[in-house]
Amino acid sequence: MTTLDGIDRRLLAELQDEGRVTNVELAQRVGLTAPPCLRRVRALEEAGVIRGYHADLDAAKLGFAITVFALVSLKSQAEESLRQFEDHMRTLPEVRECHMLNGEIDFILKIVSKDLQNFQEFLTSKLTPAPNVASVKTSLTIRTAKQLPGVPFTD
Repeated sequence: MTTLDGIDRRLLAELQDEGRVTNVELAQRVGLTAPPCLRRVRALEEAGVIRGYHADLDAAKLGFAITVFALVSLKSQAEESLRQFEDHMRTLPEVRECHMLNGEIDFILKIVSKDLQNFQEFLTSKLTPAPNVASVKTSLTIRTAKQLPGVPFTD
């Protein structure tokens, strides 16, 4: 873990909340002048603490009305089989998140789809026939009560 001081943590909290803030505004918010603020942000980027900047898109307004969580069990948990599955998931744009789990289920996936029919096609043509897949259990989301990126910053 990278050692962060209080200013670094405030910078990260501000950028996590508002990634498009200008460097001048960011510097003011954390009590720095612009040049050292920019140096610190660049150092956090180079260290890999800041991995990128993204727009928070409304999936439903873009035609992706369904979000599904899929619990996937594999036939084999050999490292090569796990890597092959992960590599395959990276090729599927509908799969927005893929997490390997400890326990009975090997992976949980977050999948977006335009509608139920498109999801069913994705499930039967791309997910269940994927290499090494033993079973898939899915749950459609009804609503989302909380969805925050990143990590909590508390002082």
